[in-house]
Amino acid sequence: MESNSQDRNLPASERKLRRAIEDGQVTRSRDLAHLAVLGVGGVALLALAPMLYARLKLDLVRQLSFDASTLAQSGSMLTRMQDMAVAGLVACTVFALIVMVAVVLSYIAVGGWVQSLKPLMPDLSRLNPLSGFGRLFTKDKLAEVAKMLVIVLTLAVASSIYMYATAPSIVALVMQPSAAAIVSMNEWLVSGMGMLLLIILVVAAIDVPLQTFLHKSRLKMSHQEVKQEHKESEGNPHVKGRLRQRQREMSQRNSISAVPRADFVVMNPTHFAVAVRYDEHSMRAPQVVSRGADLLALRIRDTARSHAIPVLQAPVLARALYAHAELEQDIPSSLYTAVAQVLAYVYRLRAAERGEGPMPDAPPVPDVPPELDPQAATVLAAA
Repeated sequence: MESNSQDRNLPASERKLRRAIEDGQVTRSRDLAHLAVLGVGGVALLALAPMLYARLKLDLVRQLSFDASTLAQSGSMLTRMQDMAVAGLVACTVFALIVMVAVVLSYIAVGGWVQSLKPLMPDLSRLNPLSGFGRLFTKDKLAEVAKMLVIVLTLAVASSIYMYATAPSIVALVMQPSAAAIVSMNEWLVSGMGMLLLIILVVAAIDVPLQTFLHKSRLKMSHQEVKQEHKESEGNPHVKGRLRQRQREMSQRNSISAVPRADFVVMNPTHFAVAVRYDEHSMRAPQVVSRGADLLALRIRDTARSHAIPVLQAPVLARALYAHAELEQDIPSSLYTAVAQVLAYVYRLRAAERGEGPMPDAPPVPDVPPELDPQAATVLAAA
């Protein structure tokens, strides 16, 4: 069942935010883009106007210059017109590039750079006139229309007040020389545009945080969506359980297959079993090649006996190796002495079996530091 919008009161998760960015859904402010177009466009026009005016004045003087050579070579007039057209086209291109860069930067400043082609992909559902007509009367569209009406009315009122206040000075320009009148008119236009840009700046300063808030509100999630996303990200519990079971089976098979390479196995007596191997030519220290608890420990014991590998009852050493030694890694140096005692017994036992010496006495009791025995550490902690 789809969640109601009123139930979406939880902030969007990182996964949903990433999906929104991949879909091109980020915070955008049209008012900031309008400010960039008008503000940067106005400044660029003021900066480029003197240069463009000088070039157009020069081209116009050349166009209106006629002499005998011009009449003799009428094709030069077409060349002059082409030069004038190229100059105007270059000026318009530079102006358009400046405004375009300003607009792109305004969008990046709010929503960041988004590399997604999904908004450009055709969506056939947008061709449905009924759904398109319904989108015209959504809350977001109505709020956008209301905001634009307020902005237009504010600009109209401000423009009317400005023109009413400056009307006498504009009328008086008729009595001034042309050069002074043009300068005054330029100042009047710049002042009016500055006032309008100031209003748009205030609107953009309000719109940017407002659009950020609205964007986060649209991405809010319900409790059901959070649970569903958690299930999708973590995976189905039944599937994960089967995977863990297979991983345990593979680990057990690997542990059992490594037992025949061991020199001995120590047990506790049924809970833990640890198989240890040592090759003085290729190893710096003994290594644990297999370990297991409960049923796996019994399988390790049976496999060791079937391959004639000595199985010794050394509960403390078995617990210490199981807790502190890693598979296929050197055992801790604090257990060297205890493992060496067992290895010495195993070597004497094998020599006796080959008829190269007497049968050793009872298996030794390895000297294991108390802090390495998990059971002793638990007792001391409880005491």
